[in-house]
Amino acid sequence: MQRDVNQALAREFGLSADEYATVLQIMGRTPSLTELGVFSVMWSEHCSYKSSRVWLRQLPTKAPWVLQGPGENAGVVEIGEGLAAVFKMESHNHPSFIEPYQGAATGVGGILRDVFTMGARPIANLNALRFGRPDNPVTKRLVDGVVRGIAGYGNCVGVPTVGGEINFHPAYDGNPLVNAMTVGIAPVDRIFLSAAAGVGNPVVYVGSKTGRDGIHGATMASAEFAADSEEKRPTVQVGDPFTEKLLIEACLELMETDAIVAIQDMGAAGLTSSSVEMAAKGGVGIELDLDKVPQRETAMTAYEMMLSESQERMLMILRTDRQELAAAIFRKWELEFAIIGHLTDTGRIVVRHEGRVEADIPLAPLSDQAPLYHRPTSETKNQEPLNAARIEDRLGLGAALERLVACPDLCSRAWVWDQYDATVRGQTVKRPGTADAAVVKIDGHKLALALTTDCTPRYCAADPEEGGRQAVAEAWRNLTAVGARPLALTDNMNFGNPEKPEVMGQFAAAIRGMAAACEALNFPVVSGNVSLYNETEGRAILPTPAIGGLGVLDDAATAVGIALPPWLDIVLIGATKGWLGQSLWLREIAGREEGAPPPVDLAAERAAGDFVRGQITKGMVRACHDVSDGGLLVAVAEMAMAGDTGARLSAHPRDIPGHAFWFGEDQGRYVLAVPEAGIVIRAAEAIGVPAVRIGTSGGRGLTLPDGATISIVALRDAHARFFPTWMG
Repeated sequence: MQRDVNQALAREFGLSADEYATVLQIMGRTPSLTELGVFSVMWSEHCSYKSSRVWLRQLPTKAPWVLQGPGENAGVVEIGEGLAAVFKMESHNHPSFIEPYQGAATGVGGILRDVFTMGARPIANLNALRFGRPDNPVTKRLVDGVVRGIAGYGNCVGVPTVGGEINFHPAYDGNPLVNAMTVGIAPVDRIFLSAAAGVGNPVVYVGSKTGRDGIHGATMASAEFAADSEEKRPTVQVGDPFTEKLLIEACLELMETDAIVAIQDMGAAGLTSSSVEMAAKGGVGIELDLDKVPQRETAMTAYEMMLSESQERMLMILRTDRQELAAAIFRKWELEFAIIGHLTDTGRIVVRHEGRVEADIPLAPLSDQAPLYHRPTSETKNQEPLNAARIEDRLGLGAALERLVACPDLCSRAWVWDQYDATVRGQTVKRPGTADAAVVKIDGHKLALALTTDCTPRYCAADPEEGGRQAVAEAWRNLTAVGARPLALTDNMNFGNPEKPEVMGQFAAAIRGMAAACEALNFPVVSGNVSLYNETEGRAILPTPAIGGLGVLDDAATAVGIALPPWLDIVLIGATKGWLGQSLWLREIAGREEGAPPPVDLAAERAAGDFVRGQITKGMVRACHDVSDGGLLVAVAEMAMAGDTGARLSAHPRDIPGHAFWFGEDQGRYVLAVPEAGIVIRAAEAIGVPAVRIGTSGGRGLTLPDGATISIVALRDAHARFFPTWMG
């Protein structure tokens, strides 16, 4: 690839005129093509977070149980018994739009590497997916490809996919979201970091050969799409889950020795980002000889090798006296092992190829002078709360419930879940659809992890700060509902073009809301990802700060699901005012998307959640479900369908319209199935937590307050219909 390096080429590579001027100042000369490529990917939005770093600093990241916060490949929290949970969420949005199967598959592969790079064995995958209108002809192809890609990679690697979410909205028509999360387990004293150390130590490449796939993938992920997005297929990587499985085992085996000084996966920007970041973190220099890089294509240039995002590759710094030991392990697993360079004391990255120096860049200014923007913001105009009494209920409770449980955002996801192997390794206690959070037991221990992903983008669009607060609270609530103690979260901040003040305003407000919720709920952020420029031809997605939550149960046997057992009292915990603004009832039944979203009272949220968790720990609760999308009646219906048991519900309070009480989306609420309502209600009232008995379980139908009864069979038929019918 022979190109004249100038401002026009720099702009093509994603660098602004000012950024290119800074490159010239740092280098003191015109950079080579390879050097320009290094700057362009390291200073891309995807790698440098140049628009978001100033806001991310507001998020709380510390707690006594946090062993590693943001800044490494993944976050680490202590969970007890000498173990740590390692986890992170990342996006593969743009690649999945261009090539759904490989985009999603390599997203799973990349997040797996982030976790086992830290020394953890992956034990669970989750995902958070957003797509456009089901009647958009493109949407069905994207859903099919993405789900098959996630299943194909995760199932082959042998890591269970245990949870996630999938939603639809016209705002995602031109830009779906594919956020992948992985969780692993490691000993607390065997966490591996990425800072290079030891002048003279070898730089070792392991895994697959390097090809031309994925070149400039990081740059592509840092720009919005235009009408020619299909032409960007060459920037999408191709994954091989079988090689990834070998790489996991080889790395974990080597980690049992004392050979590794530092380790980093070759993710976005490939060999460039891994080598630059490792050396910069360690305050050392690094020299690479690209003639030694294993290649699967002929005549590859230095530029191509440095920017390739070929999958299943890692970069390590090894102790000099452990090279042969490491080489033997990787030969055993039939993986590439090549010493491609060494550490220096120069503070520079020097890249040689075919006897020529292709790049010679000082690392400190490459990092220290990376762009950092304080972009203009404009606040989202607040919408007024809706008066539920003025919104006519033309359908009635029964017909509305059947329509809601059948709609794309609330229908059964079995068509999706059934493609994922949720039980491989045999440690899954609560699989998809059985509880508010997945529960995975730790092999050889009583301990279990509770895992969830959550976000309500329509709330974020109406009020980004309240939406950010709700996303954190909802994830915390999901973990609490299974009886887990929430420990920490990872996030994936999916937004539009940050150069637009309204988008940057959404981002800043969402961060404020998230930070407030994290503080109030003692739920720190330990890792995450920012995905901006999620726009196509100027149309942005809904602001989507996806939250991945992690909690711990001291005993997996105490985990509670949503399945409603017969002949129990049904108790509602938390206050109900009948909030219909931005609710699914308002959208699906009344045909309106408007109003302020339900507010989140963080003190009430904490009190209700701590109470519910305490009741579960005491063995007082047989089933638990938090109240979220669709409101109270949908929550009860989901419990009834899961337990194949009906219920008879009580009349609603006279001061709240029936449709608002049963379908309003007031926050901080849980539905409990308990043997004796009085005991639980008195305990709640003693600490100021609202609690009321709303019915009893039993029978074959759901008897509503107006006397109508819907059979569980009819509900389940409506609930199960959408995906099989739509996907054929």
